[in-house]
Amino acid sequence: MIKKRQFFGCTQTSLIELSIAALSFLFCSTSIAQDTIEWTTLGNDYAHTRSTSATQITPDNFSDLEVTWVWDGASFEAQSGRSTPSYINGKLFTVAGARRHVVAIDPDNGATIWSYREPDTGRWEYSMRADYGKGVGHTNIDGKDIIYVISPGFFLTALEAETGQPLQGFGEAVPIEGFPQTGVVDLLKDLGHPYDPFEGIPLERGYITSSSPPIVVNDVVVVGNSAEQGYNQSRIENVPGDILGYNARTGEFLWKFNVIPQPGEYGHETWENDAWQYTGDISSWAPISADQELGLVYIPTNGVTIDYYGGHHPGDNLYGTSLISLDARTGERAWHFQMVHHDIWNFDTPTAPILLETTNGPIVAQATKQGYVYVFDRETGEPTWPIEEVPMPSSTVPGEQLSSTQPIPTKPAAFEYTGSNEELLVNFTPELKQQALQAVAEFQMGPLFNPPMRANDPSGKQSALMCPNGAVNITHPPVADPDSGIMYVMSRYSCGSRRLVPGEEADTYYDAPTGTTLSRFAAASGGPTPRHPAGIPLWKPPYSRITAIDLNTGDHLWMIPAGYTPDRIRDLPALDGVDIGNTGSGAVGQMVVTGNMLIYSNVTSDGTPHLFALDKQTGQELARVEAPAASRYGMSSWVHKGKQHVILQTGSSLTAMALPN
Repeated sequence: MIKKRQFFGCTQTSLIELSIAALSFLFCSTSIAQDTIEWTTLGNDYAHTRSTSATQITPDNFSDLEVTWVWDGASFEAQSGRSTPSYINGKLFTVAGARRHVVAIDPDNGATIWSYREPDTGRWEYSMRADYGKGVGHTNIDGKDIIYVISPGFFLTALEAETGQPLQGFGEAVPIEGFPQTGVVDLLKDLGHPYDPFEGIPLERGYITSSSPPIVVNDVVVVGNSAEQGYNQSRIENVPGDILGYNARTGEFLWKFNVIPQPGEYGHETWENDAWQYTGDISSWAPISADQELGLVYIPTNGVTIDYYGGHHPGDNLYGTSLISLDARTGERAWHFQMVHHDIWNFDTPTAPILLETTNGPIVAQATKQGYVYVFDRETGEPTWPIEEVPMPSSTVPGEQLSSTQPIPTKPAAFEYTGSNEELLVNFTPELKQQALQAVAEFQMGPLFNPPMRANDPSGKQSALMCPNGAVNITHPPVADPDSGIMYVMSRYSCGSRRLVPGEEADTYYDAPTGTTLSRFAAASGGPTPRHPAGIPLWKPPYSRITAIDLNTGDHLWMIPAGYTPDRIRDLPALDGVDIGNTGSGAVGQMVVTGNMLIYSNVTSDGTPHLFALDKQTGQELARVEAPAASRYGMSSWVHKGKQHVILQTGSSLTAMALPN
């Protein structure tokens, strides 16, 4: 959104100084056009591109960036720094800390304008994703900006952006001491499970919370959710993460979409053993995107209760690890695509889908942990390029029934190594390669969907390598240029090696587990991990990379290492005289697309945090500037009073950088 304001002196008409007037007109036109450029969602727009049209910061002045202010969230007990602030109508809005305080910040100096905190509940105290709020939702009602937040206790609150006061006439009174009489909706009451207003759903049945903000589409607030992390579960019962819709003005409940299809609903047959009756999860813990004109929301999901073992829920399990398109007005399914059948690999979809206009028409692109981007027509769900069902190995774990195939895109090509094999092992020297072979000798390498193994497996292997185990994740969301249709993905190749133990053993790890029935198997706590004895990564570089994908053609435009080779690797005696090139740092960072470059955060060889400016078409580094601290989870850029800012999430604080006055 661009707002224009007339500057004094921008209508010069001197006949004597025509050349000066012409220059002044050109300068003022540019100033007016970029006086205010907003950042309205955590991904800036409903398309979640994390892009801005701002161009005041250029490759020529990039190295002049300096810190203008730091907002310290310590008083709000902020820790993770996962929330990307929204810049709306002259104010910044974010959430902070495990209590998920809603905070309005002055963009001139970083001062707190107002804050709102939800009263205590047992529901909040148990939440396993309390400090993971990521941001706020927003809409304008009758000329008033309204901020929406989902709390760790799973309440939806609407606040007036100007004052931080609860929206009058929204929701209904919550029967808990300290809650306001208006402005709040208790989301549990619309899920359909027995619950106590203060304590929530009995843990024997399950638990639900939130880790991303709602999104408002044509006066409907669409609410996602999250559950206990699947690798911290030992019992098979939980509640499903059904998607909810509410009237943005009144808080009236409008619809519920069942993420586990009930009898008679599409996909019900993908749940065998009557597992639909008792198991759960399949939540949308990642952010949601939307097409306002089509009235569709695009919802990424995770897998079913318990990661790494699914013997209690045979079948493909719709809508686990899927992209679901819903009509925001009715909650009805428009289309869906399941990226992983019967997901037991913790391949939950971690980032918001990105919407772009391309030569193929309007598309939605979903980057995944497994190293692929799945691309679809936004309206119909038809894959832009064929997606093939590829045969995959079966499991040796008793009771496990994996899908015989998994969907693999023909285009775009994987942006990261997939699976594990000897060819991917480090080979700087023959000696280092041999040491890598010895390090993985007791582990089962294999394809992308390598089946997990139990402890004391008959094969004698310690565990199976699952690679990559998070090529893209919430810590480094992809970005896109809406003008060119190019998507930029920062990724990292690493392998997980979780093994399975009896449910009775896993249950001893948790003080207050959800459910009642022990799973036959569950994820062990920790486990063996292969390591190179030289202290270097086991696998070939780049250790971290940025890939530019042209979604008009499906081709990779360029790929560069992200960051620079760590000194500890470059100076290794075993590599003396060996040219290993730039391996990338192995650290992931955040990106933002501006009108004239791609900005990303990472580190130089000595570990110093930097911001780097790249040419969007070639990946060539144009400039760099030292950053005050390492950043996390998301970066944003907006223009306030004619000045472009770059905001970094630096742990518990927010750091604003801009050009000197």
